Amino acid sequence: MFKLIALLLSGAKLGKLLTTGGTMLVSLVVYAWIYGWRYAAGFIALLFVHEMGHFIAARYKGLNVGAPTFIPFVGAWVELKDMPHDAQTEAFVGLGGPLLGTVGATLTYLMARSWGADWLLAVSYSGFFLNLFNLIPISPFDGGRITAVLSPRIWLLGAPALVAMFFWWPSPMLILMAVLAWPQLVKAWKHRSDSVEAQTYYAVPVAVKWEYATYYLVLAAYLAIMCHDVHEMLAHARG
Repeated sequence: MFKLIALLLSGAKLGKLLTTGGTMLVSLVVYAWIYGWRYAAGFIALLFVHEMGHFIAARYKGLNVGAPTFIPFVGAWVELKDMPHDAQTEAFVGLGGPLLGTVGATLTYLMARSWGADWLLAVSYSGFFLNLFNLIPISPFDGGRITAVLSPRIWLLGAPALVAMFFWWPSPMLILMAVLAWPQLVKAWKHRSDSVEAQTYYAVPVAVKWEYATYYLVLAAYLAIMCHDVHEMLAHARG
């Protein structure tokens, strides 16, 4: 298997396979080694669904976007080769991932309950948690991109959530995310409603702000409920 991966990654003409299929395969092998192949395949499939949500949303808005790339224990992302022209477009693209990812996690949950498969229930939990985690309202999380349509100052509320998450679940990935978030927090602190950026990029109608605020809150509430309920189901299944 490792020889196959090395062969895939060494192919000079396998550009798209290198960025998507190759990195997906590497992640599959790493996760399967630790968690077993069924869970690994399910988790990576939900990651792919999440990223395709961003991909579809970006393409719908006419943005040039690259194929998903996977890195074990970091996650996955799609590269926006064209940046959004305004905060509303950024929010639309940011919402696409958690929204489609939640649909994928919900379908996985329904299959798990229908088939009585605890391993599939665990996969659905990882999907719900992944999408809820990504809704932390601070850039570069998806939540930061969605809530920026209200005001970048919302990111200042996401900082305590990120710190609390680290104390609850210490992880090098969270340290990396904090490093990436720091410049955005500085930007949020310096944000002024009378700046050129506020009056152009962040100039969004009030009705649109309420619309995205509703999407965000409803989605976050649903994911929080599902994370709690599925976690209880898994605890009961383990006895």
